Amino acid sequence: VQLQASGGGLVQTGGSLRLSCATSGLAVSTYIMGWFRQAPGKEPEFVGAARWSASAYYADSVKGRFTIIYRDGAKNTVYLQMNSLKPEDTAVYFCAAARSHVGSSWSSYLKGDSYDHWGQGTLVTVSS
Repeated sequence: VQLQASGGGLVQTGGSLRLSCATSGLAVSTYIMGWFRQAPGKEPEFVGAARWSASAYYADSVKGRFTIIYRDGAKNTVYLQMNSLKPEDTAVYFCAAARSHVGSSWSSYLKGDSYDHWGQGTLVTVSS
């Protein structure tokens, strides 16, 4: 199983970026796909997680601005659409995959140790 995140870069405040998480060796339709980020000098932070069914859960800090997209573009690729970016969104972003369990709630997927597979990070820098 491999996950590869890409799409990071430098953007101005208020701008948008779309991160990609290309996967191989797993069917994204059977996994919870999550995104985490780590800003310099800070602990890793949950950003959001989504199911193939399009249900999703987001951290309050990104709710209404970030969206996880399953069905758009390459097969087995999941995207994180980030709009209205702020300087505090500057971080290295990671995608991760967790096996989806019937009846599990989103609280089960808020921590990194719930995830089975991780991609390398991609740096997002938002200039003020």
